[in-house]
Amino acid sequence: MTTTSDFERRLRAADLRVTRPRLAVMAAVESHPHADTDTLIGAVRAELPTVSHQAVYDVLRALSLAGLVRRIQPSGSVARYESRVGDNHHHVVCRGCGAIADVDCAVGHTPCLTASDDHGFTVDEAEVVYWGTCPDCAAQA
Repeated sequence: MTTTSDFERRLRAADLRVTRPRLAVMAAVESHPHADTDTLIGAVRAELPTVSHQAVYDVLRALSLAGLVRRIQPSGSVARYESRVGDNHHHVVCRGCGAIADVDCAVGHTPCLTASDDHGFTVDEAEVVYWGTCPDCAAQA
């Protein structure tokens, strides 16, 4: 489990001030992987009851821009956030309930970054989303 001092170190390394809302949002994102903003606001408010919606949105934006959290938005879904950054992992999404799980690259470190034709672009990220049915939804069907 990541400690407050780990979060403080990450914020400072990204040249961001250490604030209670930033620490609370980082902890919420880590403890609620792939959570939407409303879920994160609830988790942050459990620690800091007076924090505003806008403050949480602003912190999520700053942390995303700094590369401390990753914003994902599968088709048809609201934005979600995760603390797993710095690798080229992908996601599997359930068509039934919307559950999301991480999927590591199947081969090598970043094989998906080698496009068959990059059209002159400098590719620095690839986004792959697998869609299917989770075990719980399959059991109910």
